[in-house]
Amino acid sequence: MNIPKDPMILLSYLNTQLRDFYPSLDELCKSLQLDQNDLIQKMADIDYHYESSLNQFV
Repeated sequence: MNIPKDPMILLSYLNTQLRDFYPSLDELCKSLQLDQNDLIQKMADIDYHYESSLNQFV
């Protein structure tokens, strides 16, 4: 899956996908064949962390 490279655009993309299509980060990663740890690290690099109760990066 080709995802945005820019971290802020990636943040928006991920949160939109989570809001509209996936009940969890795990489901998103499985469906799009993405490395979950890599995404978590990329978001942590810009001070965002996945909040499972909200199902979004905050």
